[in-house]
Amino acid sequence: MSFNQAAVLLHGTAAAILGYGYNSLHGLVMDEWIKTQKGGHFQFLTIIGIAWATMVASLVTDIFPSFTAMRKLKRALLMTSLPLAVVISSIYWSLLLLFPSLILQTNPNSEPSSSSDALVRIPVSVDLSLHAAPGLALLADFMLFQPKFSKNEARYAAPVLVTLLASSYGWWVEYCASINGTFPYPFLTENPFNIRVGIYGGAATLALVSFWIINSLHPNRSRPN
Repeated sequence: MSFNQAAVLLHGTAAAILGYGYNSLHGLVMDEWIKTQKGGHFQFLTIIGIAWATMVASLVTDIFPSFTAMRKLKRALLMTSLPLAVVISSIYWSLLLLFPSLILQTNPNSEPSSSSDALVRIPVSVDLSLHAAPGLALLADFMLFQPKFSKNEARYAAPVLVTLLASSYGWWVEYCASINGTFPYPFLTENPFNIRVGIYGGAATLALVSFWIINSLHPNRSRPN
């Protein structure tokens, strides 16, 4: 049985890095506090789970290219995870570099402070695994080993999917916050409901437009490897 070694290397390495990032969350300063919150780690707008599933599904189709059902599942996961990765990376790194207090929580065990020193930062290797590796891996996979999404998929399926994802996450994080008394990200906690709705809508729009741009830049392969 022959398979694309480059694709296997990308998907296998990416899955391992994403797994490392998630597993490394346990034992960090904020981990115990997050576990006490409604929703736990699942209240955070994270791409890690669906990106990991996309890489694993890709690895399976690399090794078993005739597995049609898995290939269809991988395409659906990719359409979901690719725009999410773009919007998450864009928001996270922009805020982390320019306004860290809007994206990072303060240490619940520390004295109140107006200094950014009180903000909880995760190790760089874990940060990159969670907030950079997913987007880079998904983008490389799409451009190198996957066909371009059709006009109908981009025009109809993508907007519906992005709207459903944004609405679902908005409902979920609002529900968790109603119990926890705070949102997972300070920039949500510090804004009223109408502004938060605008943030959800803006993030969804950014994801959709980014997806359309990425798809338009695709070299237009006729079929996946």
